[in-house]
Amino acid sequence: MRSRILRLTNLSRPAQETIALIIHYAILFIGVIVLLQLWGIDFSSLAVFVGVLGVGIGLGIQGIAKECVSGLVLIFERPIQVGDFVNVGELMGTVENIGIRSTEILTLDQVSIIIPNSRFLEAEVVNWTHNNPVSRLKLPVGVAYGSDPIKVRSALIEAASQHPEILDQPAPNVFFTGFGENALKFELLVWIEDPPKQFQIKSELYFLIEEILRHYHVDSPFPKLDLHVRSGNFPVDVSHQLIESLTQLSQELTKWMARQSYGNSHNGTSHNGTSNNGTSHRNVQINNTSDNN
Repeated sequence: MRSRILRLTNLSRPAQETIALIIHYAILFIGVIVLLQLWGIDFSSLAVFVGVLGVGIGLGIQGIAKECVSGLVLIFERPIQVGDFVNVGELMGTVENIGIRSTEILTLDQVSIIIPNSRFLEAEVVNWTHNNPVSRLKLPVGVAYGSDPIKVRSALIEAASQHPEILDQPAPNVFFTGFGENALKFELLVWIEDPPKQFQIKSELYFLIEEILRHYHVDSPFPKLDLHVRSGNFPVDVSHQLIESLTQLSQELTKWMARQSYGNSHNGTSHNGTSNNGTSHRNVQINNTSDNN
């Protein structure tokens, strides 16, 4: 029915899903009634039994009844529709099917997730395409201190204007959000009309921003660390064993220097004595030679 008959009505996909679901359950209910009548079952005689059975079933399947009621609310109130791009807690994806008990969502990873209908009524749900698919994206950007804010604003607007998915109206805008620890902080605001592609669009915009900032000679921020050194005396804890080792090393060094000094002085005295004796001997020989002459 949905693929042949409802397609000819030119209704939207959510309207076709709703009509097909109502007709499906109506036909199923009428078929059960007709089948019971053909079997000759009198409904009046089963009224008490059905009432007791209904109480037992109601107590046993409260959760299912809760989900079914929530499904009817979603179908008729239509806070979400088939084809909507939604956030449910940490899940994000496109609504593929809304049933009586649960709803199927296809995530950006192309994974189908079945969510109980009551969750859409009890928790906050972000519907990116409800009534208007146009949505705004925020892109934080930081630049190094000393950069010209006017150049940064021009670069961000230029990057947004070069991306084909960014809408001209509302026009992109840039806010100077403050001074960070290591950077000047800006925020680029752009509008798109295809929310499921928001992550891809953000990535492509950041590529453009980085390229244009380099063209404008705007540096990226980097962490800075200020180190202050104070001069002066400060206590140093030295172990007792280290003090003893240094004392012993000093004593050994003193003894070694004393031995070296004594050895040098002794050698010098011996050389002087030999030199004096040799000189006297030569003098004696000279004197003897003079006498002989």
